[in-house]
Amino acid sequence: MSNPTIAAPQGPAPADGSPAGRAPAGGPGRAGAPGRRTPRSARRRGLERRNRPLWMLLPGGILMLVIIVVPLIVAVVMSTLDLDQYTLQSWLQAPFLGFGNYVEAVTASPLLRSIGISVSFAVIAAVVTLPIGLSAALATQNRFRGRALVRSLFLIPYVLPAFVVGTLWRTMLQPGGVVDSMLGAVGAHPGLWLNGPLSYWSLIIVQLWTSWPFFYLLVVAGLQSVDPEVHEAAAIDGATWWIKLRYVILPYLRGSILLALIIAFLHNINAFTLPFVLFGIPAPQDVDVLPVLTYTTSFQSFRFGLSAAMAICSLVLIAIPLFVYLRAVRLDSGEEAQR
Repeated sequence: MSNPTIAAPQGPAPADGSPAGRAPAGGPGRAGAPGRRTPRSARRRGLERRNRPLWMLLPGGILMLVIIVVPLIVAVVMSTLDLDQYTLQSWLQAPFLGFGNYVEAVTASPLLRSIGISVSFAVIAAVVTLPIGLSAALATQNRFRGRALVRSLFLIPYVLPAFVVGTLWRTMLQPGGVVDSMLGAVGAHPGLWLNGPLSYWSLIIVQLWTSWPFFYLLVVAGLQSVDPEVHEAAAIDGATWWIKLRYVILPYLRGSILLALIIAFLHNINAFTLPFVLFGIPAPQDVDVLPVLTYTTSFQSFRFGLSAAMAICSLVLIAIPLFVYLRAVRLDSGEEAQR
C-alpha cells in the first residue's frame, strides 16, 4: 500500500494573479529595490571614461605648457621686477617692485590712452565690417555666372599678409601718393594721412579693407545652415527681402555673427604688424595702440618690467570679452540641452 502524497499547504493567491509561492519575475533584488541596479548605458559610459586614452593629450599638453603657460609665468614674474638694460642680464636678482610697475603703467604712462585707442579702433572696425561682409555674402549666395571668380576676388584683402597690406597702403597714403592724386582731381585736399588726427581714421580704413572678408567667410558658412524649405515658405508667404532677412536669415546667423564680432574685436585689439608697418616707430599719438606701446616701452625705452606689466594688462583686457562669449555659448548649449 503506497503512502498518499501529502500536499504542501498553500496560502492565499497573490493579488496580481501570479502563482503562489513563486518569487516575482524580476528577482528579489529587482522587486525590493528597483533603482539599485546600474543601467547598462550608464555602465557603458563609465567604462568609456575609464578607457579613454588620455595619454594622447600629452603632446598637446606639453606644447601648450611650453608655448603658453611658461611664457605667461615668466611675464608675470618680470612684471614684478625692475628690469631694464642694466638688470636684464641677471634678471632674477633684479629689485622686486611688486605692483609698482602696474601702478606706474596706469598713472605715469600712456597706457590708459592706448587702451582707449585700441578699444575704440577694435569696436569701430568690427562693427563697420559686419554689414559689409554680410552684404557681400548675401550678394553671392545665389548661383550666377562668375560667382566663383567674384568670391575669389573678395578674399584677396584677407589672404594678403599684414606686412604687404601695410606697405601697400603706406605707399598710397603718403604725401603725393595715389590717394592724394585721386582726391586732388576732384578738388579735395584732406592733409596728412600718416600723421596727426587723420592717422587714426587711416588705420581704421586700412583695417576695414583687410578684415571685411573674414566676416564674409563666416556669414557664407552660416548661410549654408539655413534650410531651403524656410526660403521656399517665405517666398510662398510673399515675404519681402527685409522681412526675410530680419526674421528668417538673421536668426540663423546669430551664432556666426556673434563669433565673428568677438574674433574680429580680439584680432583688432591685438593688431601690431599693420600699425607698425603703416606708421613706423615712433607712431603718432593718435595710433599709439596697446601692442605698439608695449613694443616701444620694451625695445625703445628698455623698460622690460614695465612692458611686461602692460602686456598682462592687455591680456586681462582681452580675457573679458572672451569670457563673456564663452559664458554665452555655455548658456545657449545648456538651454538647448534642456529643450
